[in-house]
Amino acid sequence: MKIPRWGTKAAGIVVLTLVFSYACGGVKPGVAMIKYQFDEMLIQNLGTMFLPSIVFASELSGKNTAKQWVLKSTMRWFPFVGYVTEQGEYKQVVEDEDTIAKILECQANDENHVDEKGNLVENETQEDEVVPAQSQPVLDLSIERLRDFDYLLSNFYIVDSSTMIGPEQLNADALLSENMKIDQSSQGPKILIFHTHSQETFADSIPGDPSTSIVGIGEYLTQLLNAKGIETIHDTGVYDIINGKLDRSNAYENAETSVRPILEANPSVEVAIDLHRDGVAEETHLVTDIGGKQTAKIMFFNGLSRTRTNGDIEYLYNPYIQDNLAFSLQMQLACERMYPGFARHIYLRGYRYNLHLLPKSLLIEAGAQTNTVEEMRNAMEVLAVTLQNVLIG
Repeated sequence: MKIPRWGTKAAGIVVLTLVFSYACGGVKPGVAMIKYQFDEMLIQNLGTMFLPSIVFASELSGKNTAKQWVLKSTMRWFPFVGYVTEQGEYKQVVEDEDTIAKILECQANDENHVDEKGNLVENETQEDEVVPAQSQPVLDLSIERLRDFDYLLSNFYIVDSSTMIGPEQLNADALLSENMKIDQSSQGPKILIFHTHSQETFADSIPGDPSTSIVGIGEYLTQLLNAKGIETIHDTGVYDIINGKLDRSNAYENAETSVRPILEANPSVEVAIDLHRDGVAEETHLVTDIGGKQTAKIMFFNGLSRTRTNGDIEYLYNPYIQDNLAFSLQMQLACERMYPGFARHIYLRGYRYNLHLLPKSLLIEAGAQTNTVEEMRNAMEVLAVTLQNVLIG
């Protein structure tokens, strides 16, 4: 049987639609608009081929009745088109409802995944630093070089496979032009240090002694900054212990609930630092020599509120993402200028991590469970100088 030319075209369009829908896996963020536009084109083409007079009349009248009729007819003639469309819509709704808890759980655990006893389960932040650095390559920190997106990304960042970033966000001119200086003319504290994961400890921490945990390290950093004339307050609240057991499932939400009233009571605070220690393989030792002292390395950690799977995460909205990126990059470059090798690459991940509390918010992974308390204290001395350089000059 000879197939009419319009039949061949229609079949081709439908087959192409099926392939497109299958490749997209239904409607996904970032693809939804393209698929919507493609569906519109399909409807228009089918309408033009099958019912040109009706479509023409519909376009003249500005109504969509012809298109709606064509769509319904198409779904009757080719049922799988309707099935694909319905499956795409259903999948989108299910993802929106079912992934929220999973995403919040990932956010709670992903810096270093531990069991209820605090033992490391797996290393989430994949770094290749294993031995103390003997010498560090000198990086070109000129603005001309930093304007090269590929150079900037490869030399200063690690992008987790769960998320993505482009040159519009990592624009060196924009990020480095943001003013990170704090207002020293007004009274009151300028920096707040807190710990979402208060139970993090080190190789020689004393059980039951918080002064040898990340909280004690935060207290030492607080003292150093106050001694430099940068008034700093330290929140020692515990947000990862529930009913006497380690439970990080709601640690970020718990921390936000307590930290927000502190910020409201201290409106002079311009900088919020969530201080952590990383979790690494037991053979990894994040240390470098600075001034003859064995010093734990640090890492700035940014959340982009965006995953490859779900796109922008609206319920983890952060209006300060660019400010956060500017702050961490300026800190990274200051470290590189003054203490090459002290700062690991900035880690970019998909969630929020309470970085929406203030424009100048930092999440710092200082050392790891394999570092000693002394190495951590040495790192705080270097970090305090770097903060002073960026915030005051």
